[in-house]
Amino acid sequence: MDATTDKEPQVQEQIYTALCFLGDSEPEEILHCCDEYLRQHDKLAYPHRVIILKAMETVVKNNIALLDKSTAKEVIRDWQEAASSVLVAVGQRFINKVMEEVLTKFQPGILPHYFVLQTFANLSVSNGESGTCRP
Repeated sequence: MDATTDKEPQVQEQIYTALCFLGDSEPEEILHCCDEYLRQHDKLAYPHRVIILKAMETVVKNNIALLDKSTAKEVIRDWQEAASSVLVAVGQRFINKVMEEVLTKFQPGILPHYFVLQTFANLSVSNGESGTCRP
């Protein structure tokens, strides 16, 4: 998975394809490996993190019927947390665009998803002004 940091789009695509291919034969194992890799490389640049997250999404979608309920629940939470982190990282430079996208998740009369709120909170912390209050 270290090859996801390669600058060549063809190499990145090959990594994505390989993860998806392996995920078709051993979905729970691949999802676990991707999760562990993302946890061990929490400073991985967001474009490279996205490749792994997209592969995880594809593996889940293609194998949802085969996944154990507890694995699916754990993977969904981990995937959502990682996706939230990617949005926060992108938001450090493109806060307006990220806020526009996250705001679309708010629907009148429906409580927003936990990770939507978590993303808002983390965006505010990462983009907050540092300094002290002045009288």
